Amino acid sequence: MQVEISNSEDSKTLTDKEIFTKIWLSPRKVFKFINDQQYDRYVYLLLALAGIANAFDRAVSRDLGDKMSLWGIIMLCFFVGGFLGWISIYIYAGLISWTGKWLKGEGNSSSILRILSYALIPIIVAMIFLVPQIGIYGKEMFKSDGDITSAGLIPNFIFYGTMILEFVLAIWTIVLCVVAVAEVQKFSIAKSILNLLLPVFLIGVPILIIILWIYSI
Repeated sequence: MQVEISNSEDSKTLTDKEIFTKIWLSPRKVFKFINDQQYDRYVYLLLALAGIANAFDRAVSRDLGDKMSLWGIIMLCFFVGGFLGWISIYIYAGLISWTGKWLKGEGNSSSILRILSYALIPIIVAMIFLVPQIGIYGKEMFKSDGDITSAGLIPNFIFYGTMILEFVLAIWTIVLCVVAVAEVQKFSIAKSILNLLLPVFLIGVPILIIILWIYSI
């Protein structure tokens, strides 16, 4: 598929392939295209995949391997994460739009959700690394006291190497989110970072106060 950009001085086009390749090193150009053209082609697929990726992260952090089988965890992440995992992203986009208005941002919740879905591509790609990780340690990586050291030198090199790559992709996702919000809100990078953090403080601070109050009783 090829879409024309008609509102620029030079008539340019971006194919689907160019969108998914140039977003890694030329994100500003791609995000401008997505925002200006309201490019929605893969938004819901990307949100579903991002939901699955987030579900696997939560499965590790919540030690689901202590309570569920490996196949149960995988099915839960794919079906619940794919169908419901995007809701948190939807809510976050709405909060970014709301707090962004305090900073004179121009984006609405739909435009922010659209552009964030593409900014999440690195963590979606990072799911590829789950295949060797699960192949090496299986359910152990989802347990609170799982054994993830005894597989041997080469398997451990692969396992921890892929974890490092996952971390790098997570950092790059954050960078892309900053650039994406800066483009859609017409913010500087510093203001974009503030816009991304405000919803976290808006929700996190009251929760922290409630937790501290409960523990003080």
